[in-house]
Amino acid sequence: MPASQTQISAFVSATTKEEIERYTRETGVRKNHLVEEALQHHLLALRELPADIIVHRDSSFGALGIELATGLQRKPKPTAKLRALMSRDDDD
Repeated sequence: MPASQTQISAFVSATTKEEIERYTRETGVRKNHLVEEALQHHLLALRELPADIIVHRDSSFGALGIELATGLQRKPKPTAKLRALMSRDDDD
């Protein structure tokens, strides 16, 4: 291992491990290269995208994640201003 690299360890689901192994077997890409590239792309996206559009899929969100999901499922009634706007003719 070159001096500029270091080893990390992570737990992944069995499904993810199977997908990685299948991809590397079919393409010949080495696992360390695949993981390095995936992490670099993900970190780049985290740096360049606005923080308010990033959705973290992490169990530590707990109640917040449930609250967000519930809020997205609610359909608020349209306001009087919205109804008026939507009822206008295109010729107005």
